[in-house]
Amino acid sequence: MKRGSKRATRSPRSTHFDAQGRARMVDVGAKPATAREAIARGRIELSAEALHAVVSGTAAKGDVLGVARIAAIQAAKRTAEWIPLCHPLPLDALEIDFAPEAEPPAIAIEARARTTAKTGVEMEALVAVSAAALAIYDMCKSIDRGMVIGALRLVRKSGGKSGTYARPGG
Repeated sequence: MKRGSKRATRSPRSTHFDAQGRARMVDVGAKPATAREAIARGRIELSAEALHAVVSGTAAKGDVLGVARIAAIQAAKRTAEWIPLCHPLPLDALEIDFAPEAEPPAIAIEARARTTAKTGVEMEALVAVSAAALAIYDMCKSIDRGMVIGALRLVRKSGGKSGTYARPGG
């Protein structure tokens, strides 16, 4: 976190730690299953040559965005294997969108995850964006090893006890 940035906090103690400070998986057993949705975004900056190969479909490894979409879906379904304290969730839907940007050359990535469960789906959306960006990197590294993955963030979440969160300015 940048120095001086503000972060909303609900309590002085994270729910992922017990009274003795030990990591724990939060007990969601008594919570009702509710409809939940999360939207996450990120981007990968790449050279104009790599962006052209992605958009034109001429990358040596094939359909870059198609592979990235499948990687995102696979990763979201296995989020609990990536993130140690996450609960495994049944995803109702996962949508991935890509928006190529010419200047500076980049691909914006958005994931929208939905579930009906006892806990939120934010991590699944964030993991989906991360996996999509990593797959793009893998597919394009022969063209540009200097790609930069960044701006990963939760944009919106709804459902559950805490209600709706919307990042100001997306």
